[in-house]
Amino acid sequence: MERNAVYPFTAIVGQEDMKLALILNVINPALGGVLIKGEKGTAKSTAVRALAELLPAMESVEGCTFHCNPALASAFCDNCSEKIATRSDVNVVSVKMRVVELPVSATEDRVVGTLDIEHAIKHGEKKFEPGILALANRNILYVDEINLLDDHVVDVLLDAAAMGINTVEREGVSYSHPARFVLVGTMNPEEGDIRPQLLDRFGLSVVVKGEHDPEQRVEVIKRRLAYEKDPKGFNELYGQAQNTLADQIICAQKILPTVEIDDHTLETVAGLSLNLGVDGHRADITVIKTALTLAAYAGRTKVQQEDLKIAAKLVLPHRMRRRPFEEGELDWQSVEAFLDENK
Repeated sequence: MERNAVYPFTAIVGQEDMKLALILNVINPALGGVLIKGEKGTAKSTAVRALAELLPAMESVEGCTFHCNPALASAFCDNCSEKIATRSDVNVVSVKMRVVELPVSATEDRVVGTLDIEHAIKHGEKKFEPGILALANRNILYVDEINLLDDHVVDVLLDAAAMGINTVEREGVSYSHPARFVLVGTMNPEEGDIRPQLLDRFGLSVVVKGEHDPEQRVEVIKRRLAYEKDPKGFNELYGQAQNTLADQIICAQKILPTVEIDDHTLETVAGLSLNLGVDGHRADITVIKTALTLAAYAGRTKVQQEDLKIAAKLVLPHRMRRRPFEEGELDWQSVEAFLDENK
């Protein structure tokens, strides 16, 4: 049975903030993922799968459970490091980025993996059974209805996303492996919220809604019907746009390490967080990281004022102080005014 072509990312109508947040996290997974809030039927899961399909195949060490990058020895798993140390041949294969889904019912062991303690005692060696985080390394980890996931499991996910490493400890035996992935959580706010402490750990957040413009809604219908009628032909229509966006993302990944930011911009971001009463330092750091990534996405090596404005819009809303049962709101006019005053 032939698999239908995935709906093209560039064919998604509207939802520009969501698409931008996803792209930025693929360029720079260190942003810490994105939380997408919105009603059902707003292309959340479609966008995630489409983005993975958009990107070209990546090089991976053949046979590695964690899909280690052969060009990045510092992020090798223990097995790949051992191969290099013993000068064993490391074969390279091309693999597509994939979307690894985490079910709401997943237990901690299913997520982080398990250690066979009995095997370790008997044979004096570690035996690790990989979990979802192992499969997610260098891929997209997608958690639908993340607000219904156990808080402890969410905490484990966010820790791994921030550190890029998953560590499992049992009875004094520990095992670590790389866990660098793009974390995407989606939720419908009507079904409950996430604790503020966990909410703050997500790098970016966006709110998506159905299109209210009649012409846009008609375009959504037309494109969906055209795709269902002839998936292959529909994808061919967007082939050039897909290739252009993929090239832009790859170029941004190369430019990112060279992007510069000055002390005045750092002071501006710190002042903005203080002015808004945002707790902690995570917001400041993430705004800077996002601005750097936006500059790279635009093909620039210097952060501009517009980068800060867009970054603030993606990073700050879900970090605003709020009372119980109240939505945190970002006064966008005051943000713009502050940034304009401190150019």
